[in-house]
Amino acid sequence: MKQTEHITTINVGVSLCLLGENVRYDGGHKRDPFVADLLGEFFQFVPVCPEVELGMGVPREAVQLAGDTDRPRMIGRQTRRDWTVRMERFSRIRAGQLAQHNLAGYIFKAKSPSCGIQRVKVFKKPGHPADYKGVGLFAREIQHQYPLLPVEDEGRLHDIRIRENFITRVFAYHRFRNVFDGTYHRRDAVAFHTAQKYLILAHSAKHYTELGQLVANIKRYSPGEFRDRYCALFMEALAFKTTVKKNVNVLHHMVGFFKKHLDSGDKRYFLSVIDDYHRELVPLIVPITLIKQYVSKFNIDYLADQVYLTPHPKELMLRNHV
Repeated sequence: MKQTEHITTINVGVSLCLLGENVRYDGGHKRDPFVADLLGEFFQFVPVCPEVELGMGVPREAVQLAGDTDRPRMIGRQTRRDWTVRMERFSRIRAGQLAQHNLAGYIFKAKSPSCGIQRVKVFKKPGHPADYKGVGLFAREIQHQYPLLPVEDEGRLHDIRIRENFITRVFAYHRFRNVFDGTYHRRDAVAFHTAQKYLILAHSAKHYTELGQLVANIKRYSPGEFRDRYCALFMEALAFKTTVKKNVNVLHHMVGFFKKHLDSGDKRYFLSVIDDYHRELVPLIVPITLIKQYVSKFNIDYLADQVYLTPHPKELMLRNHV
């Protein structure tokens, strides 16, 4: 029995202010309804506010990043108090503690000097314009300790393509860990990859080939080495966003499984639905729904097992947009 069979909840780290807690420097919050309400239905949140947990208090003096973009200091805006050493030490310890939660992703507060993952303002020398290429000190440490963990900020999640990509990666990372953490057999790895094949192809044809070759040569690697190589390539592949063109390619691959089952009229209709999606007249959920119907009707087991058809809960409606 694999020790990860009991990992049923999908744990996702989150900046506490996004859940509506009054932990901001001004005593307020930045509650995000999509994160707190909708994603909260599917994820078990592990909330963290680095500044409060460090002991900076609520309300508190606002801080900012200053100095070198690659290694900025965290400075109080009025008093110029330097929090850098304390925050970096706290971040190392707190990030390490989060390992016990088996996180599958992390949602950070955008542009925060502690939690921003990109475009955090870094103040240079007096009289010089600010640089918008900084990363929050806590967010930087999380990404350092968990380089394959899907991370995003709540601001970017308002972009539907970024939202779908992030949630796809969170569910994929959770599936991966359920199979590969602890003891696993080669047949488990092969079965996992087989089920992910069309999902991978929809993100990156290059990685689809590379991962296929890796699995074909699985006997050359120790279990630990294979797991690490596969996970790195798998998550790297999913970091590429899907496109209409990529999805059409996958859909046409799937059409081949029905050639012996559909008459000429059904085939023309099937292809016309895919073409409507290609021309962005209908959302992806339309041809996907048709494929699911055919899979069920004709008992196409190979496609029934493909994660691509249901990579995340339908209630999130991530494939319902044109």
